[in-house]
Amino acid sequence: MEVFRRAILQPGPPESFALQTVQQVIKPQKQTKLVQDENQLLENILRTLLQELVSSAVQSGEQIMQYGQSIDDGDTTQGHIPRLLDIVLYLCENEHIEGGMIFQLLEDLTEMSTMRNCKDVFGYIESKQDILGKPELFARGKLVMLRTCNQLLRRLSKANDVVFCGRILMFLAHFFPLSERSAVNIKGVFNTSNETKYEKDPPDGISIDFNFYKTFWSLQEHFCNPPSLTLAPTKWKKFTSGLMVVLNTFEAQPLSDEEGDANSLEEEAANFSIKYLTSSKLMGLELKDPSFRRHILVQCLILFDYLKAPGKSEKDLPSDSMKEEIKSCEERVKKLLEMTPPKGENFLHKIEHILEREKNWVWWKRDGCPPFEKQPAEKKVVQEGAKKRRPRWRMGNKELSLLWKWADQNPNALTDPQRVRTPAITDYWKPLADDMDPAAGIEAEYHHKNNRFTEFGIEGVVPLELLTPEERSKYQAKPNDKSKRAKKEETKGAAHQVEENQIATAANEIDGEGIRAVLEASVTPTDTDATVATGDMSQGGSPIPDEHQKQSSDTDVGQEAGQMEADAEVEAGMIDGGMDTEVDLDPVG
Repeated sequence: MEVFRRAILQPGPPESFALQTVQQVIKPQKQTKLVQDENQLLENILRTLLQELVSSAVQSGEQIMQYGQSIDDGDTTQGHIPRLLDIVLYLCENEHIEGGMIFQLLEDLTEMSTMRNCKDVFGYIESKQDILGKPELFARGKLVMLRTCNQLLRRLSKANDVVFCGRILMFLAHFFPLSERSAVNIKGVFNTSNETKYEKDPPDGISIDFNFYKTFWSLQEHFCNPPSLTLAPTKWKKFTSGLMVVLNTFEAQPLSDEEGDANSLEEEAANFSIKYLTSSKLMGLELKDPSFRRHILVQCLILFDYLKAPGKSEKDLPSDSMKEEIKSCEERVKKLLEMTPPKGENFLHKIEHILEREKNWVWWKRDGCPPFEKQPAEKKVVQEGAKKRRPRWRMGNKELSLLWKWADQNPNALTDPQRVRTPAITDYWKPLADDMDPAAGIEAEYHHKNNRFTEFGIEGVVPLELLTPEERSKYQAKPNDKSKRAKKEETKGAAHQVEENQIATAANEIDGEGIRAVLEASVTPTDTDATVATGDMSQGGSPIPDEHQKQSSDTDVGQEAGQMEADAEVEAGMIDGGMDTEVDLDPVG
């Protein structure tokens, strides 16, 4: 123990002498890490030393965290106890000693200290929060730290030590992860012990309506236990009747902007208390306080938000009549908050935003508090030179295997009557009708009229009843349309007959081998082959035997197709108003 006393007084960082001090005191089997028995021995020595330092500080009348502190040449040295804690923290962080030892010393220190000294001790804990929260230390000491903070909260006054209580709760919120179940009220149990006491009998000389006073403060009984409202209809009726009285009073006595400015909420925040005084003599002044009104109205919104919260069981859900009453009361409360100065509308928006975010936490708790943190996926290291094993699929490849698996899970997939069915013709007409509607705004290049099936294109097959009246008039047949179509067909047939006569005449005037060449040229599918054949004949020669054999073979195989294409070309030429003169059919002289 004397060795540690001397170590506390040594200057310099703990890493320069901490491990050597432990080795000198314990003489461990391993040079840099203590075993279980050695850790227990060291813990007993340090706890005894800490108790002696606290006792010496109390006897000297100094605060325990400043005991032994000195100022030399303008430099301030640490007190003995913070110096001892730093040494132990360094040893725990580097795993020279058991990681939970620093948490045990902090718990002992808070138990031996007064509440005034506990604020300094907790300040030290807050300054070392990042180190204490490291995984190697947190896993060993999280329960001890939670127990230490809970003991402090029990010793503190919720009315007088509000700031210190808030510091402890903020530390726990940062120290523990969000998914830590020990900090979550899983069952949603309410603190029914938070009882608001108020006067039951009217005092003498009171200047306000005592019935209103009792009705006003009786609402707190329902605010501290909201589930009782849905289980007992009589309690809900009592609550709504009392709330109507309070809301009517607030509406009948609105606050002016001057009254809102007179009660500076910023100055009041410095002396904020979570409990209001319930004396009947203060009722008139409290009704003129904007923060007091906001406090009551926000309580109403929190209660309504709880009753409307999703995920409840059937017995906890409000009835339909209750839902209507909740909706009407909520609208009145929000209107009063918006009217309460200063900046009532801005205040209401912030409260609504907070309540909306609170719904996410409600769902998270009712889903079992799943962890937010996701561990990174471990990458498997493939040895160099090792062959990668190809996956084996049941049906040969991944797609067929998935299809087979899906078929096993859906045995009626192939026999489903909806699988094979004939679609209605209107399913094909409807996209065309949409293309033709100017109001649809579909560009022309995306229309379904790439193929021309009628004189109006593919749009001509769309029934007129599917079109708008404006578009229908464009495609309705006029009285003389049928006669024009008949004349056009007669003209087309006559032109086709003239073309055949010309071809026959030219074939008679060409003798021998020339006739066959001209006929082959007239039935070839392309104009280029016909031109080449005619050119060879015009020179008085005959085609090369290989070419002649090839042309004859092509003509025999595709004569029917060539004749059909030639007829189509002639028909198209007549429709355009003239014959195709690219092929020279004049007799060769």
